[in-house]
Amino acid sequence: MEGVFITFEGIEGAGKSTQAKRLYQFLTDKGIKTILTREPGGTKTGKKIREILLSKTEELFPPVAELFLYEADRNFHVHNIIKPYLKKGYIVISDRFIDSTLAYQGYARGLDIKLIKKLNEIASEGIKPDITFLIDIPVKEGMKRIKREKDRIENEDLQFHYRLREGFLKIAQEEKNRIFVIDGTDSEEKIFQQILEILKNRNII
Repeated sequence: MEGVFITFEGIEGAGKSTQAKRLYQFLTDKGIKTILTREPGGTKTGKKIREILLSKTEELFPPVAELFLYEADRNFHVHNIIKPYLKKGYIVISDRFIDSTLAYQGYARGLDIKLIKKLNEIASEGIKPDITFLIDIPVKEGMKRIKREKDRIENEDLQFHYRLREGFLKIAQEEKNRIFVIDGTDSEEKIFQQILEILKNRNII
C-alpha cells in the first residue's frame, strides 16, 4: 500500500515545526506508521547542506547557488527517505518541501518561477504532497517568536519576509485542493484540531 505525504509550510516563526511534531506524535501514539522529516537536512548529507545554507558567511551567497543546494538536498531526501517510506505505506510528514523553494527562492529572492518549478519537479522526481498545511502569520509576529540567534535566512530584511509570505499565499491560492491555509495566530491547540479535522475529512486518518 502506498503511503501518504503530508507537508507543513510557512514563514519563519509560523509554528509549522511544532504542528508537524504534534501530528507525528498523535499518529505514532495511535500506532500508525509515521515518519517525521524536514528540508533542508532530512538526511545525513542533507544535514551538511543545511549547515551551509543556514550559516552566516563572509562570502556573497548567490541566490542561484542557494537554489541548487536546496534542490540537491531535496533529491537526497526523496531517494533516501520520502520514496522508501511511502513505498512501505508510511505517513511521511515533512517540515518544508517544494513550496518553500518556490516561496523563498522564487517570490522572495526573485528567481524565475518557471525555472524553480522545473527544478522542483526534477529534484522531487515528480513527487508532490497529498496535502499541505500552510501556517500563516503576520511577518512581525513571526519575527517576534524567534528567541534564539537568527540564522542566515531569518536575518534577511523585513521586505524579504513580506515577499515570502505573499509568495506562500499566492501558491496556496493556485493549489486550493492541496494546500490548506491555517491562521497561525490561533492557539496551538486550536490549530492542531483544525489540522486533524481536515485530515479526517480527507479520509487520511
